[in-house]
Amino acid sequence: MSTLLEVNKVVKQYGDYVALNEVSLTVPKGSIYGLLGPNGAGKTSLIRIINQITLPDSGEIILEGEKLQPKHVQYIGYLPEERGLYTSMKVGEQCLYLAQMKGLSKAEAKKQLEYWFDRLGIQGWWNKKIQELSKGMAQKIQFVVCVLHKPKLLIFDEPFSGFDPVNANVIKDEILALREDGATIIFSTHRMESVEELCDHIALIHKSNKLIEGKLDDVKRQFKSNSFEVGIVSDNVEKLMYDITQKFTVSPANFKSLGKELKLEIQLGNAMPNELLQVLTQRGQVTHFVEKIPSVNDIFIQTVSEK
Repeated sequence: MSTLLEVNKVVKQYGDYVALNEVSLTVPKGSIYGLLGPNGAGKTSLIRIINQITLPDSGEIILEGEKLQPKHVQYIGYLPEERGLYTSMKVGEQCLYLAQMKGLSKAEAKKQLEYWFDRLGIQGWWNKKIQELSKGMAQKIQFVVCVLHKPKLLIFDEPFSGFDPVNANVIKDEILALREDGATIIFSTHRMESVEELCDHIALIHKSNKLIEGKLDDVKRQFKSNSFEVGIVSDNVEKLMYDITQKFTVSPANFKSLGKELKLEIQLGNAMPNELLQVLTQRGQVTHFVEKIPSVNDIFIQTVSEK
């Protein structure tokens, strides 16, 4: 997979505060790239630099092999967390204005707006003023403005904020469709379940430093703890538990007992899975045996807590 965006050793300071400390990222072309981190980590500072709202103190941004320049603004669509629409303007008038700022002719802007308004079922909003719209309705307008000029790079900062579950799913499907059409997407959110559903690559920034970057599946493999989720039915639960705990560690937080049936999370340490299976099959009938793969939320909490 080729690279669309490179962030090379970017530093950004505000007075004595270091917002970004030599952060480097590689965003593959056609990926949905999750940019993660707690509040104050440096994500917003980086997004603003990519959008040329602010400049780095050192380091550089490379977009499709070229150092980032003012002309690249038209190649990027940005949906900021803090939305900004002119509340007294009519929806259609404002969308046309913003589309033309992105380099579209009035005719092409109108064509794209008709397409997106029809696609999202918002044709009746054209002559409404922004102040008449709910937060979720205004969010849809902002989403349309972000994508209608068909940018190569889309940056969504908390794109589901303000949406009910139905409309959040609509936007999620549109994000996936944009990726299928060739867009590259940087997706910044605190909703880890959305990262699981959408992202194929992630990076985690914490305290101004990049701590994790890679394919989502590879990152999950790196954080595996050789633990297994086990279901077993046994006539002698007491003896079973004795045998298990002689060799392995049982997670108390994930222990459930339903009469003869146990549901456990067992940490193997340096042991092999077949060693655990041998113990289990001697004492009962195994109904479930699956390696535990950490979630993005698990990885986030573990990494941030360690630092």
